[in-house]
Amino acid sequence: MPRVVHFEISADDPVRAVKFYSDVFGWEIQKWDGPQEYWLVKTGEDGTPGINGGLFKRQGQVGHVNTIEVDDLDAYVGRAIANGGKIVVEKMAIPGIGWLVYCQDTEESIFGLMQMDASAK
Repeated sequence: MPRVVHFEISADDPVRAVKFYSDVFGWEIQKWDGPQEYWLVKTGEDGTPGINGGLFKRQGQVGHVNTIEVDDLDAYVGRAIANGGKIVVEKMAIPGIGWLVYCQDTEESIFGLMQMDASAK
């Protein structure tokens, strides 16, 4: 069964948001060394309940995003569309991690679908 595996926070000023979440919760936040401006958020120790996430510069009206890991990205995108959802960001590679699509549900909330694939480029 697909599960939420990652959350994302969008911010008008990512550096300010990094300081806020670090100061409030003590989260460890580090800039990602990837092709997009993105920060990785560690919310706790591995092996404890909870998930880690990311932080990015806000684009449009996106607030918080939950990403759900699936075993067949194209099939789940098709299911989302068949049930009234739509794609808002096309399929993209997250290098060394997998494939990601952002969808919108029937209530206009954004969510991510991720298929892990270490060979994604």
